[in-house]
Amino acid sequence: MKANSPAGDDALVIAGKRYRSRLLTGTGKFRDLDETRRATEAAGSEIVTVAIRRTNIGQNPDEPNLLDVLPPDRYTLLPNTAGCYSAEEAVRTCRLARELLDGHKLVKLEVLGDQRTLFPDVVQTLAAAETLVAEGFDVMVYTSDDPILCKRLEQIGCVAVMPLAAPIGSGLGIQNRYNLLEIVENAQVPIIVDAGVGTASDAAIAMELGCDGVLMNTAIAGAKDPVRMARAMQLGIQAGRDAFLAGRIPRKRYASASSPVDGLVGG
Repeated sequence: MKANSPAGDDALVIAGKRYRSRLLTGTGKFRDLDETRRATEAAGSEIVTVAIRRTNIGQNPDEPNLLDVLPPDRYTLLPNTAGCYSAEEAVRTCRLARELLDGHKLVKLEVLGDQRTLFPDVVQTLAAAETLVAEGFDVMVYTSDDPILCKRLEQIGCVAVMPLAAPIGSGLGIQNRYNLLEIVENAQVPIIVDAGVGTASDAAIAMELGCDGVLMNTAIAGAKDPVRMARAMQLGIQAGRDAFLAGRIPRKRYASASSPVDGLVGG
């Protein structure tokens, strides 16, 4: 467990700011802004991602504004570069977000490699991260679950590294827990699983592995009942975190009795 909080304080710390919730949620794919609001509240999220190229946060005054239902004085907005396929495009989008949000520095960087899998283009991601960090952005970066790459992004200066569990929107759950363990054990910044979570047990497993949080959108917005699923995800995150902090028993090939038989009368 990384010591990013004082003893006894289990806050998630990102770019110097403390958060009680370890569940980060997206704002896309909901039926309307009211459902977005209700699901976000049910999830207990404090950080919400916003796709700057797809969401109105004031640039279109005649359209519904996301900030009316998720006000910045209540939530930390995390502008993301969803839909960008080059470092140049991603950097330009982050600059736009900073302008629209009055100097806002915290951004989620994602540079995609292709439209079918939405896997990250790691070469372009590294280039964009270097530029954004140099320009003073606090970068939370979506990437593949490669331990070497994740460490490199940390060394560049990203404030959080966000490896995928599985392809975006796939709902497949964590496909390579050993890579995640390696990433977590060697990180000095928060590690937040981003993409691939399908249900609450997936979120709990990520937290049991020692991840600092989980970011999700499709798993909630695409559920038959998004608000109920958001609440389930919140509980899954909490259960997984508590289990990690509590320390599970070792795995064994054979059972050991809960009540020892040694020393019993007549034994």
